Amino acid sequence: MSILDKLMGKGASRGLVGLDISSSAVKLLELARRGDRYVVESYAVEPLPVDAVTDKQINQPELVAEAVKKAFQRAGTGTKNVAVAVAGSSVITKIVQMSSSLSEVDMEEQIKVEADQYIPYPIEEVNMDFQVLGVSDKDAGAVDVLLAACRREQVDQRVAAAELAGLKPVVVDIEAYALECACQFLSHQMPNEGAGKTVAIVDMGASTTSVLVLHDNKTVYTREQAFGGKQLTEDIMRHYGMSYEDAGKAKRNGDLPEGYESEVLAHFLSDMAQQIDRSFQFFFAASATHSVIDQIILAGGCAHIPGVDQAIQDRLQIPTVLARPFARMSVSSRARPALLAKDEAALLIACGLAWRAFDEAD
Repeated sequence: MSILDKLMGKGASRGLVGLDISSSAVKLLELARRGDRYVVESYAVEPLPVDAVTDKQINQPELVAEAVKKAFQRAGTGTKNVAVAVAGSSVITKIVQMSSSLSEVDMEEQIKVEADQYIPYPIEEVNMDFQVLGVSDKDAGAVDVLLAACRREQVDQRVAAAELAGLKPVVVDIEAYALECACQFLSHQMPNEGAGKTVAIVDMGASTTSVLVLHDNKTVYTREQAFGGKQLTEDIMRHYGMSYEDAGKAKRNGDLPEGYESEVLAHFLSDMAQQIDRSFQFFFAASATHSVIDQIILAGGCAHIPGVDQAIQDRLQIPTVLARPFARMSVSSRARPALLAKDEAALLIACGLAWRAFDEAD
């Protein structure tokens, strides 16, 4: 892979599976397109062993590869090309101005020469990519260029896990960008389909919460914070004297003692609402034009907690729904529609990665 296809999805080809490696599970999704409709061809979710991935760092690539193999077997797909993503917290992004007369090859060479101005790491330790955004407001003869750089080890971890599973990683994306791509499949849930509205997508996984704020269907703010479902698992473990593994199983299976909702879950939901509200306050402080969130769309593993949407809505007094990216897609029988519906809200990043198969065509 060259500088041009390491990040941000360049070089995608048809026949591509989105592979989201989170701290608790691997999730894969494969999309097809027939006419103007997308079709979910296959999907699977496979739990990861404890500590195989910690805070988005792959500690045991062999265990991750085994989980990926199981997920692909369950999904029944023969596609070997995959798109994976690195966490936004491990990526440095910067908008720079470059002459509009430069070709992409010339831009690449100039970025390599001037990299030390933008990136606080030696050039040999990072993977970089860039994307031309358009004519610069600062200089009519220049274009704004989005530069993204990630420590090579972060990319290599995911590439190695995929290759150990017998797959070919052709795209390394950034989680926040994959999430943004998936938002095109949520407009049907937004008031006025998002036009003129400010909508927050809150993707809460095991260890990280990503907040993406859209206004008029365009991203105006992103933030990641270290908070997620792992805290609920730890609360269950402490409260009931369980091992971490047993607490996780009890949480997934709903096999918890009477009083769990009031003694443990209510406190977690209160913390969850507080974390979301804190992100909104950062957004309002950073914005000169936005002071209201019109809607929250919940995604990630925590979106599957029964009643979580109503609980967040009641606490923050903002209309809240669960993400349903596949509501207007067809679903193949191989993708097991009934099971997919239960996992739907946790598959946004995988969905955004799978969409990269059509990125160039669009």
